[in-house]
Amino acid sequence: MSFVQVRERSSSGLSTGTADRTPFYGIRIPDEVKGMLKAIKGKDGETIKKILKLVIQSLEDGALSDNELESLTNDKLTEETVRVLFAGLRSLLTSAIRQPNLKSEMFKDDLIQLKLSGDLITDLGSVIYGKRRGRLLNAVRDRRVRLPQLDSFKWRVDVTISNSSLNRVLEPSILMEMSLSDGSIKSFEVPVSKFHELRYNVAFVLKEMEDLEKRKLPD
Repeated sequence: MSFVQVRERSSSGLSTGTADRTPFYGIRIPDEVKGMLKAIKGKDGETIKKILKLVIQSLEDGALSDNELESLTNDKLTEETVRVLFAGLRSLLTSAIRQPNLKSEMFKDDLIQLKLSGDLITDLGSVIYGKRRGRLLNAVRDRRVRLPQLDSFKWRVDVTISNSSLNRVLEPSILMEMSLSDGSIKSFEVPVSKFHELRYNVAFVLKEMEDLEKRKLPD
């Protein structure tokens, strides 16, 4: 398992000694990128540019035929290698385009950490920060899997005075109703004990997330 940590650099290219940050592709190098880094060694730049062109096409149009990938194969480049390179480049571009506040200097520095060639870094940068950026961003957003969002939330406390088994219960419960953006309404009821358990677990997860954000990875 690979963990990556990037140290900020000054304009001179030297480390500033400031706090480390997480690369745009995440703390762990994605498996697709790992495979690409191995497969890209020794490949000529023109071939990589052709694959990158197909990656851009797939991001913009959302469709790519197998024949288009197969057309790049030759005696020295198998279809499997083409697909590995395609998947890695697509993973990098998708991760970067989803971060509108990613600065070009950070993007370049992260790719340098991956030991990509200068020409490829330039080509990737021209895609992310060039004229195609707006179209790519819209295409990625439109095809993103989205769950319904919470529009409104209502709750009330009910008290069960009696039931079929006992004449006197007086047990409170909390009735919740959620209205979602897709028009559906979800209702559920929980006893007070379960509600306190839910409240505790939510607070625990939030505290864990806060501690994780403060934690520094080892050099």
